[in-house]
Amino acid sequence: MLTAELRPERSADHRAVEELTRDAFWNHYAPGCVEHYLAHVLRTSPDFVPELDYVAVCGGQVAGSIMYTRAGVVLDRGGRREVLCFGPLAVAPALQGRGVGGRLVRHTADLARELGYAAILIFGDPDYYARFGFRPAEMFDIGASWGDYAAALQALELRPGALADCAGRFVESAAFQVDPDRAAAFDRAFRPRERPSGLPSQQKFQEIASRTRPRRAGR
Repeated sequence: MLTAELRPERSADHRAVEELTRDAFWNHYAPGCVEHYLAHVLRTSPDFVPELDYVAVCGGQVAGSIMYTRAGVVLDRGGRREVLCFGPLAVAPALQGRGVGGRLVRHTADLARELGYAAILIFGDPDYYARFGFRPAEMFDIGASWGDYAAALQALELRPGALADCAGRFVESAAFQVDPDRAAAFDRAFRPRERPSGLPSQQKFQEIASRTRPRRAGR
């Protein structure tokens, strides 16, 4: 495992985190990416959780980053349960697979527990996030905002039974509704890069995203 210092993000880190995030996500899910713009705008969102905004530093350089926002589960029985969501989670491409992302996830999940948060829900690769204790949100009868169960929707209880009575729909922060035109304008401040399509990582993303099935509220 790579030696890395984990610490809160500082204002001086902002551009480095955005560069890192762009490198980590470029062409991964789709041609290009918007995650670096998302990192940029999340910091001013009312849902942003600065106490959980962390970076990993290796050799004096930012090597990884994780950001959290408040989100919610709209309950079938009425009301809303507050949960957390993280993303972007980014690691420098040259350092991926060496434990940096895992350390960021585990460290901030422990901090979130200490801060009193009950659960974390994310959209991500089930095979990757299972190693951190995430389980399909469907196991808690939680579907995506549009109503279906989604294989990519993963949940982690920060205390036992935190999601036992949370049947409903997961709703992310509005900050995740990225304006593509503004994201493209923001990206023009970075060096130009090619945007190939049909890459294996893009195909895997589409396959995972397609794994949904209808959910019936109050089943």
